[in-house]
Amino acid sequence: MKGIIFDFNGTLFWDSQLHLDAWREYSKRLRDVPFSDEEMLKYMFGRTNADIIKYAIGKEPEPELVEKIAAEKEEYYRNMCRDMKLAPGAEEFLDFLKENNIPRTIATMSEWSNVEFYIKNFNLEKWFDLDKIVYSNGIIPGKPAPDIYLIAAKNINLEPSDCVVIEDALSGIEAAINAGIGMVMAIASREPADFYKNIVGVNKIITNFSQLDKNIFDVSCENYNC
Repeated sequence: MKGIIFDFNGTLFWDSQLHLDAWREYSKRLRDVPFSDEEMLKYMFGRTNADIIKYAIGKEPEPELVEKIAAEKEEYYRNMCRDMKLAPGAEEFLDFLKENNIPRTIATMSEWSNVEFYIKNFNLEKWFDLDKIVYSNGIIPGKPAPDIYLIAAKNINLEPSDCVVIEDALSGIEAAINAGIGMVMAIASREPADFYKNIVGVNKIITNFSQLDKNIFDVSCENYNC
């Protein structure tokens, strides 16, 4: 593999439970009953806020409702995130990628307000070119559509088939497969590793970044500026 694309939430940053808590609160406000665990897994992770709200209310939401609910939910969520750190082994692995000039970026369905928060709180500019990060801008379709990973691969000047994608969500795994990503790696940050074993298209499963085999990358001078 020549490069890597990270989903962010639940992969580089293990915040899945915080998103669950926040959406449980706001889904209850939208329909009186909070999302079930099954609904969370199928309809929340990797989706846009508009997609989630549409599912909750059973119809296409007005843009004003999406903007209002999303802003309230994300502020609620960010307040819970302030003292957290990147995933186990993530900083060391990112240092390896930087030291070896391995192309890398983030492809997240988080909106800019959250991405800006992550950049500031986790010092992401240390490892990533910020203009190459792909996020939910109101135009890119949510996962499992392949668009976000196709754009991310283009941003790092690679074919999707030359990229590794790290994902934790079913919709994100499907998006990576739909994009023709060369290696799809699941990280078991919330679900047990066995959860991913029978998912067609998952090439490897890890439970933290220290388990990631660095030898999957071709770091020869043929591919990088040495």
